[in-house]
Amino acid sequence: MSWIKRPEGSTWGDWGEDDQIGRLNLIGPEQVKKASLEIIEGKTFCLSLPLNLPGGNVLSPVRHPPKLSPVIRNNTSYYNYEWKNKNPELNDIASDDFVTLYTQYSTQWDSLAHRGSLFDADDDGIKEPLYYNGFEAKKDITNSEKNECFAKALGIENMAIHGVQGRGVLIDLNSEFGEQPRKLVRYNDLMMIIERENITIESGDILCLWTGLDRLIIDAKGKPDKSLKSSCAVLDGRDKELLNWITTSNISAIASDNIAIEQVGASLPCNHHGTALPLHEHCLFRLGVHLGELWFLSDLAKWLKSNSRNRFMLTAPPLRLPGSVGSPVTPIATV
Repeated sequence: MSWIKRPEGSTWGDWGEDDQIGRLNLIGPEQVKKASLEIIEGKTFCLSLPLNLPGGNVLSPVRHPPKLSPVIRNNTSYYNYEWKNKNPELNDIASDDFVTLYTQYSTQWDSLAHRGSLFDADDDGIKEPLYYNGFEAKKDITNSEKNECFAKALGIENMAIHGVQGRGVLIDLNSEFGEQPRKLVRYNDLMMIIERENITIESGDILCLWTGLDRLIIDAKGKPDKSLKSSCAVLDGRDKELLNWITTSNISAIASDNIAIEQVGASLPCNHHGTALPLHEHCLFRLGVHLGELWFLSDLAKWLKSNSRNRFMLTAPPLRLPGSVGSPVTPIATV
C-alpha cells in the first residue's frame, strides 16, 4: 500500500517504498571486507543444529521434524535402485529423496513476512493488517482457498539474493546467567557484559546471543522434555531501553540458540493491548531486522572465549525459496 504514516521509530521508507530486506541494507561491500579481517585462523564452525532437532513438538506444537521419503521412478522406490532392473547391462545403483520440511522447525531465519501487526498506515482511523514497509496481508502475503500460501513481498528469497555475509559479534549469556532459573535479560544486563568484555558493535554487524539452549537440545538426543521451554536466558522484549538500543546500535540482524530470542508464552500485563512478542514486532515489523533462531553457537562461543575474541566472519544465506516466510539455514562462522 502507499502509506501516509509509518510506525513510530520504524525504518519504513528509509531504503525506498519497495524495500524488502530492511537493515540488511546496512551490509554492503565495506562491511563484508571488515568481516573478512576477522579471519585469522581460517577455522570454521557450523552453526546449525541437525535439522531433525530439537525433536518432537515440545518447543512448538505446530511444527514437526523433517521427513525424508524416496522419489518414485519407473513405478518403484528410487532408493538403492538397481538399474539392471531396467537394463541388464547397467551396474548403477541410485538413490533420490524428497523432504517434507517445516521451514522454522530447527535452525532458521525469520523473513520480514513472518510477523506483522495491525496498524493505521493510511491515517483513516482504521488499522490494517500489515508487514514491514507497509506490505499488506492478503494482497502481498497471500493464502488461497486451496491453502496455497505465497509471500509476493518480503519472502525469504530477498534475503538470499542480497546475501547474508558480514561480521558476527557473539555475546555469551550462558556464562553469565547459566541455564536455570531462566534470566530475562534487560538493557543493563546486556550493557554490563558488553562493557566488561570490551565488545565493540558497529553498524551492520549481526548480533549472536549464546544462551546454552543449543547444548541442552543436543544432549536431549531428539527427546526433549518441557524444561526446555523455561531454560536459559532470553531477552526481555518489554524492556524499552533494550528495544531502543537495538534501534540505535544499527545491528542488521539478531540470531540466538533459543526458540525466539525473547520470551515466548509469558503472561501478558493486565489490560495489555498490542503485541504478544514485542521484540519480534520491533525488529521484523518496525525495523526490518531479521531474526535467526535455534542456532548452534556452543562450540563457537567456547572457542571465542578461550581465544579472547568475540567477532568473526558470518556466512548465513537462507534457501532461495520464493514466497517462503522462513527458511532453514546452515550458518558458517570463520575465525
